[in-house]
Amino acid sequence: MFAGLTDRSWLWLAGECYLVGLLLGTWTLLRGNRQSNTVINTIITVGYFFQVIGLMLRGRAVAGCPLGNTFEIFQFTAWSAISLYLVVGVTFRLSLLGYFTSCLAAAVTLVSLSIPAWDATRRAHIFGGNPWIELHAAIALFSYGVFALVALTSVMYLLRNFSLKQKQLRGFFTFLPSIMDLDHMSLRLLFVGVILLTISLAVGSVYWLRDLQSVNLTKLFLTVAVWLAYAIALGLRLRGRLIAQRFAWVGIILFGCALFSLWPVDASRHAPTSHTQAASR
Repeated sequence: MFAGLTDRSWLWLAGECYLVGLLLGTWTLLRGNRQSNTVINTIITVGYFFQVIGLMLRGRAVAGCPLGNTFEIFQFTAWSAISLYLVVGVTFRLSLLGYFTSCLAAAVTLVSLSIPAWDATRRAHIFGGNPWIELHAAIALFSYGVFALVALTSVMYLLRNFSLKQKQLRGFFTFLPSIMDLDHMSLRLLFVGVILLTISLAVGSVYWLRDLQSVNLTKLFLTVAVWLAYAIALGLRLRGRLIAQRFAWVGIILFGCALFSLWPVDASRHAPTSHTQAASR
């Protein structure tokens, strides 16, 4: 049945599974019923399995981690978010987090598949066979998946806060975790995301310091800017100067900025550096 499917076909199947999870979750919420963790998690897991196959086939085709264009970057980010949910959400039984995660994954996966221009050019050996740069890029994109969950838990926090202020404690709002649990979860995820992005920059610097001419200044500046913004947010939160709703809004806004930064980062990589020119000969 699945023999001969292309990488994009597998990714379409993954996006459709995430969409089914979203629709099923919406249906149960509208009926006022508590979601079945088993059903939702099974659907998300199947979609995750399809996405892994699609990314593996893409990785073989480009001879490396598939991060060579906007389409691949968005697919990898969605995969990272689902990977984290399957560990964090299932472990802590946050069924509604699965609903929001499937919403994000369905949107990112299907939108990127629906825009052919994002996948118009596939680039092989984009890291020049350098494992340090490939590891740096993979960890950086995985940290963006962590930040995606920070944004989702922040949305849930704002919804829970609204329900408490308006005394709306029925229907959809009954499925939300407590406001304290959501705050702690956001903080822990933010801490993990900052650590991962710090490791990514440290790994990248091992190579950059050896060959400064190969450094893409646009990419480096934007990545450091994202890291600095999240690090400052974490520092302010730990010092108690960025809390409650302001912390939640910052988590949402920063993720939007991080996603927006992916376009100029990807575009800047199309300009060949002296290193990539030499590697292509």
